[in-house]
Amino acid sequence: MVNRLVWQNLLHRPVRTLLSVAAVAVEVVLILIVVGLSQGMLEESQRRARGVGADILIRPSTSQVAMGLSSAELSQKLVDLFADMPSVQAAAGTTVYLFPNLQTITGVDLESFSRLSGGLKYLAGGPFGDPYEAVVDEVWARQNRLGVGSTTEIWNRQFRVTGIVEPGKLSRVFIPMATMQDLLGWKGKLSQIYLKLRRPEETPSVIAELNRLLPAAKIYSMEEFTSLISIHNIGGLSQFITVIIGLAVTVGFLVVMLAMYTAILERTREIGILKSLGASRLYIVGVVMRETLLLTALGIGAGILLSFAASAAIQKSYPILTVTLHRDWWLYAGLIAVGGAGLGALYPAARAAAQDPIAALAYE
Repeated sequence: MVNRLVWQNLLHRPVRTLLSVAAVAVEVVLILIVVGLSQGMLEESQRRARGVGADILIRPSTSQVAMGLSSAELSQKLVDLFADMPSVQAAAGTTVYLFPNLQTITGVDLESFSRLSGGLKYLAGGPFGDPYEAVVDEVWARQNRLGVGSTTEIWNRQFRVTGIVEPGKLSRVFIPMATMQDLLGWKGKLSQIYLKLRRPEETPSVIAELNRLLPAAKIYSMEEFTSLISIHNIGGLSQFITVIIGLAVTVGFLVVMLAMYTAILERTREIGILKSLGASRLYIVGVVMRETLLLTALGIGAGILLSFAASAAIQKSYPILTVTLHRDWWLYAGLIAVGGAGLGALYPAARAAAQDPIAALAYE
């Protein structure tokens, strides 16, 4: 009986119902897309770091975990020093610059990088040979409509694209390391150094030895480094997500409260009839809360479906942006939406339950 009454109330006011469902759906989409973008970009960074094939990463003391570098403080001579260590199979240094769009351009020596990682896999073209040539991954090429032989502007200079490679190794854009050092004034300096060991199980002992040699540097195993690439290790990102979730909850709260409050005003006589027939305050509150929960459930379902459409649209328009919609966040977003809607419905439910049946029946 109660469920039928709830359904009839929703169907009787389709515009209000659709607006309420849409508000909850927008709340869910906003949460899922913001979190999905943050997690997707970080997971993409993890994949590219693992794709290098190294066991140890050495960074300057001023570097931050999970953030790109825009400086070079390590001596390039260290690469030869590390390469001569008995436990090291291959060593390679890179220079890295972080663009405002959070994408990096990397200066590499392709020969040493190939020994470390097995080399880049070319989908078209081949490696660069001249100072002002570049190799880009397929995602960057698609984003910027680049092909082999086309040019791209980097630091107000034109670089010719010689190759397009599979994504997933270190960076999206590669240029000769010597060129990058000259352009940025980093002569003889590196942003980071990768080491591949002959026996990966020796990683802890090699890191201990490196810490004695370079006490000021930050030295990580690749497993440790990738585990640190998370939302909580990037300054301000977790706070930003919290603010966005707070705004989304506020929107859902206000819209649901307004919708239910309006519904109570429209159904004053109906509530009076129910109370005159013996309906308790708890029964009236239950009807309002069930209606709210049904609206919220419909909104959550619509929001999850719309988040997939939004994710596809974002990645089609901006291929460099990675959106990951984890199933655990479906639950979190749903619980957040239910909590906001429930709070929004409390006052209208209490107001309905407190109505005097005689006054309600006399209401015009």
